[in-house]
Amino acid sequence: MQHDWLDKDFYKILGVSESADDKEITKEYRKLARKYHPDANPDNASAEERFKEVSEAYDVLSDPERRKEYDQIRKYGATAGMFGAGGGGGGAGNPFGGGGAGQPGFEFDPGNLSDILGDLFGGGGGAGGGRRRAPGTAPRKGDDLETSLNLSFEEAVNGVTTSVHLTSDAACSTCTGTGSAPGTQPEVCPQCQGRGVLDDNQGFFSLSQPCPRCSGRGRVVTNPCPTCRGNGIERKPRQVKVRIPAGVKDGQRIRLKGRGGPGRHGGPAGDLFVVVGVGNHKLFARKGSNLTIDVPVTFAEAALGSKIKVPTLDGSTVTVKIPAGTPSGKKMRVKGKGIETKKGTGDLLVTVVVDVPAELSDDQRSAVEALAAATTGSPREHLTGQAAPTE
Repeated sequence: MQHDWLDKDFYKILGVSESADDKEITKEYRKLARKYHPDANPDNASAEERFKEVSEAYDVLSDPERRKEYDQIRKYGATAGMFGAGGGGGGAGNPFGGGGAGQPGFEFDPGNLSDILGDLFGGGGGAGGGRRRAPGTAPRKGDDLETSLNLSFEEAVNGVTTSVHLTSDAACSTCTGTGSAPGTQPEVCPQCQGRGVLDDNQGFFSLSQPCPRCSGRGRVVTNPCPTCRGNGIERKPRQVKVRIPAGVKDGQRIRLKGRGGPGRHGGPAGDLFVVVGVGNHKLFARKGSNLTIDVPVTFAEAALGSKIKVPTLDGSTVTVKIPAGTPSGKKMRVKGKGIETKKGTGDLLVTVVVDVPAELSDDQRSAVEALAAATTGSPREHLTGQAAPTE
């Protein structure tokens, strides 16, 4: 609640500076939330308490209006006692009056003071002050959530429609988020008459504070839902359908708008981010939108030239011509046999690897020895600078 904010440093809890932007705040929150989440720390009371602190800090700092309110309370809270009831004179308890009791008086503008108090306490100041919503009860977007999904190499390349399973907060399935038992609705708060705030008149200005009966919501649940006990939210496992586009990469994040945590006070739901993990393939690897494959060939095929069959990811084969004298490690490109993406289709990159037998038959050894005897020159001449001997 707002009256506790003076004792809490939400910036320190999240480990960010007071000038941190929304992106930095969200990044640090996600890191801490994953670390201290109850699902990752079962039966760990300290981790659960830390998770609550981190969640509260993020709830405030991620909402521009609540963050502004929090910053103002931290800035003016220490001097809030100056605005208490005091005599018209300049005594120690009234810094607004004329000089007296050793305290010099000073002049002030009631209109400016009204603005400060209005921003600080959420109420209207003076006769011209208007009514505003109770602090912290503005519609607020739900939390963004993150989960992971492991795909096979083929699924990532071709795309797939599947489901992810997660346990998270969601609108109560029994009361659809109202907090009231089926067949009933929340009623207008009898204490604040639906305003969500109570005014405390202090002469020329008034202070407003959230209504303690309805916690600033303006409505109260008189017949609580038996499932969520009146808060409109329940934690439950759920299954979310997700369509993974063709060509998704390992580590890529897919955003599902509105499938995250439930909104508060009528706000929209957050988003769900699915982090994709892609498995390896026994034959192929990936380089951007291209597929790569290593294809072994015999020395004869590389030296004399040949045509070889190369598999593709869809199960078919293509014929690749190996020119005579092709060295091991030579890369050859097959157009249009790579990964299809929105920007186009990649190629299949074939790397020729000359296979050297670990063992030779008698006939093979004789053939290789004959080749060696017929070979002139040395492939290492450029390393020694010496020419091969001539007959």
